Amino acid sequence: MTGQIRPIEQLMRRARVIPVLVIDDLARAKPLAKALVSSGYPVLEVTLRTACALEAIAEMKQVAGAVVGAGTVTNPDALAAAIDAGAEFIVSPGLTEPLGSAAIAAEIPFLPGVATAGDIMRGLDLGLNHFKFFPAEAAGGIAALKALSGPFGQCLFCPTGGISEASAPQWQAMDNVLCVGGSWVVPSL
Repeated sequence: MTGQIRPIEQLMRRARVIPVLVIDDLARAKPLAKALVSSGYPVLEVTLRTACALEAIAEMKQVAGAVVGAGTVTNPDALAAAIDAGAEFIVSPGLTEPLGSAAIAAEIPFLPGVATAGDIMRGLDLGLNHFKFFPAEAAGGIAALKALSGPFGQCLFCPTGGISEASAPQWQAMDNVLCVGGSWVVPSL
C-alpha cells in the first residue's frame, strides 16, 4: 500500500484519544456513544471483557458519527464475533500469527498490541506497521517507545495502558504516536 494511508492509520489520525470502554450495562452503551461523539471522541474501542460487549458494539454503531471497534480481541474466534457484531476495527493486547492472519484475511483495520522488538518484528513479518504499544507505562513508558523508534522508524503507534489525561500530551508529542488509548475518559459502565 505504498503511497496510500491504510484504513487503520485513518482511524488513528481521526482521534487523538481513543476511549477504551468496558461496558457492563447495555442500556448505557448508546447514550455513552452519543455523549462521546458530541464531546469530540468519534473513535470508540469497546473491550470484549464483559458479557454485553458485542451487543454494546451493535448499539453504539447506531450513533451518527461513531466509529466503533472491538478491543481485547485475543483470537480468531473473538475477531469473527466482533466483526459479526459490526466492529469497524479491531484492537488486540498482543499479536499472534493466527490472529494477525485472520485480521488481514478479514480486511478489517487492525491494531495489534506490541511491547517488544520481537513483537514489532512479528507484525512487520505479517505486513503490519501500525501498533498499539501496550502496556505502555509498564513496558517502559516514553523512553521505551523512543528506543524502539530507532530500529522501527517506519512504525506508528497508539500507546495504551497506564496513560492518563495528564500524561497523554507527552505521548502525543512523539512523532511516531498518532493517538493514545485512554481508559480515563470513561470509568467502567
